[in-house]
Amino acid sequence: MTAETSVPSTALLAGADRDGSNYTARHLLVLEGLEAVRKRPGMYIGSTDSRGLMHCLWEIIDNSVDEALGGYCDHIEVILHDDASVEVRDNGRGIPVDVEPKTGLSGVEVVMTKLHAGGKFGGGAYAASGGLHGVGASVVNALSARLDIEVDLGGHTHAISFRRGVPGTFAKAGPDAKFEAGSGLRKVKKVPKSRRGTRVRYWADRQIFLKDAKLSLDNLHQRARQTAFLVPGLTIVVRDEFGLGDGGSKGEESFRFDGGISEFCEFLAGDRPVCDVLRFSGQGSFKETVPVLDEDGQMTPSEVTRDLGVDVALRWGTGYDTTVRSFVNIIATPKGGTHVAGFEQAVAKTMNEVLRTKKMLRVAEDDIVKDDALEGLTAVVTVRLAEPQFEGQTKEVLGTSAARRIVNNVISRELKAFLTSTKRDAAQQARVVMEKAVAAARTRIAARQHKDAQRRKTALESSSLPAKLADCRSDDVDRSELFIVEGDSALGTAKLARNSEFQALLPIRGKILNVQKSSVTDMLKNAECGAIIQVIGAGSGRTFDIDAARYGKIIMMTDADVDGSHIRTLLLTLFHRYMRPMVEAGRVFAAVPPLHRIELVQPKKGQDKYVYTYSDRELRDKLMEFQSKNIRYKDSIQRYKGLGEMDADQLAETTMDPRRRTLRRINLTDLDSAEQVFDLLMGNDVAPRKEFISSSAATLDRSRIDA
Repeated sequence: MTAETSVPSTALLAGADRDGSNYTARHLLVLEGLEAVRKRPGMYIGSTDSRGLMHCLWEIIDNSVDEALGGYCDHIEVILHDDASVEVRDNGRGIPVDVEPKTGLSGVEVVMTKLHAGGKFGGGAYAASGGLHGVGASVVNALSARLDIEVDLGGHTHAISFRRGVPGTFAKAGPDAKFEAGSGLRKVKKVPKSRRGTRVRYWADRQIFLKDAKLSLDNLHQRARQTAFLVPGLTIVVRDEFGLGDGGSKGEESFRFDGGISEFCEFLAGDRPVCDVLRFSGQGSFKETVPVLDEDGQMTPSEVTRDLGVDVALRWGTGYDTTVRSFVNIIATPKGGTHVAGFEQAVAKTMNEVLRTKKMLRVAEDDIVKDDALEGLTAVVTVRLAEPQFEGQTKEVLGTSAARRIVNNVISRELKAFLTSTKRDAAQQARVVMEKAVAAARTRIAARQHKDAQRRKTALESSSLPAKLADCRSDDVDRSELFIVEGDSALGTAKLARNSEFQALLPIRGKILNVQKSSVTDMLKNAECGAIIQVIGAGSGRTFDIDAARYGKIIMMTDADVDGSHIRTLLLTLFHRYMRPMVEAGRVFAAVPPLHRIELVQPKKGQDKYVYTYSDRELRDKLMEFQSKNIRYKDSIQRYKGLGEMDADQLAETTMDPRRRTLRRINLTDLDSAEQVFDLLMGNDVAPRKEFISSSAATLDRSRIDA
């Protein structure tokens, strides 16, 4: 029972003096029972919008899931009826229907009408549960225009209905039917004695919830899938008869996963793994003083010993993002809590210990930080215990302090065993994981060192940028362009051909490092790679910030030959691996220089004297066109071997002038395919590349070889 005191506004207007002398006890409003819920619903469900509406449904579903956690239920059905009501069915033990001696009410009425009442306080009904405050079902009842509940137990179906928390009977179906208060639990029909279960159907009270509040089918499916992962063997069926699907479609989805959180971890991970899914589990105990319901029905403070079980599935992947999902008794804690803090602390501390022991960190190097250790990690952290302490009824943060210590101990022990394993496969995977963390730390430090170069420098500060950079004058990122030019000879011509107002030039010498099969450290040490990253000024890898990029377009300008294609591929590998957001944003381009120049003899008015073609086939077609139209041209057709053979006017006209040039935008329409191609052509594994070259040799057009 809870009571809330407040001062009615009418009392302030009519009965109280300004000095407060007439403010007496009669001005206090005492809210009895479920009145407090209806008066302040936000205290119990967070809000009265769509989020609060969904929370009511979670409360009813979680009660059924608690039965599954105890091993009494293996099937839950959630039905969204076409009359806007919601029904949850389970085949659990059924809410008790016998009379509770203290109140004289049936167990169903106690659970549905009394705050902080249920089977989760004394420790006898649930060892671990999601609903822990005993207010979930009663709150939903208080905020429903109508709630019907049926319990199959003892060979009968027992039924009772409520209107805004008051028990009674309705004359017919629907929340607006005539209601008569006072009737209690009744038997409505006989069923086999072996049949057990509970069915709760309710209509949310639109006097409480906002008009635009509605349930989300996507959120419901996500929660059902998540719960099925966390409770192996449980089947959850979601049937939409209301039409919340796309385009008002109706349908049914069923969720069941026997692999548990290991399968959940694989489902959440979006990158390629660098180790197997690891499963760490253990338990610990702690003591706390809590009120316990004794045999006389009184709450007595007692010191009790709690057991806390830890079960974690995790694996590292090639990506940079960290995904950690945490749960307490299958209830999600999206804002973490003490169990997540213990997990993250253990991962960072244990990895530092092993890295120091194995001398993978140099003496002069600082310890890796939490973000380094968690880079590319996907983890599902679950703990189970009786009566955890949450921060608020919405249960988004676990507050049980002992969970930090116990989770820390379990993860430290299990992770250290993995990282120091002597088994061949495990040792190889552990080394890759630790190398990834060290690389992340060094990248973070390098990015911090380059931070001063992430913004465009003034003329006085430009000395911090590479001396070979020919920068532009404009500060407008959307307009500015950076040409990465192959060779110093092309640079000289490009300087004369460019518009120095918005076009910058960065020459590279020869072929840059193949970063696909090089470490981050080697990449940062490479002069050409370092210069490109420094000039673009947005960092690299996980710390890359596209908003800090100094240029709107990055244009690779290489020769139209095999070497030029190779250099372009190496550059694309660098962008794909360390500056991918630039590619995804469509800001990376390849210049398309011409291959031939045809000089016309006595061109007609309005006809260009020079015609450029970009392939041998286009040249043949163009020459045939000229012959058919009797257009004369000189036989000495110029073929460009490189950009350096063009003079400035030709380069500007064909390749650099935005009004006449052709650019090829680089995009990633299929990330998975792109990853596979880069690994095949540029990765460490030679055998697949050799096989690809051998099998594709017969399909090569030999006339395209520039030899």
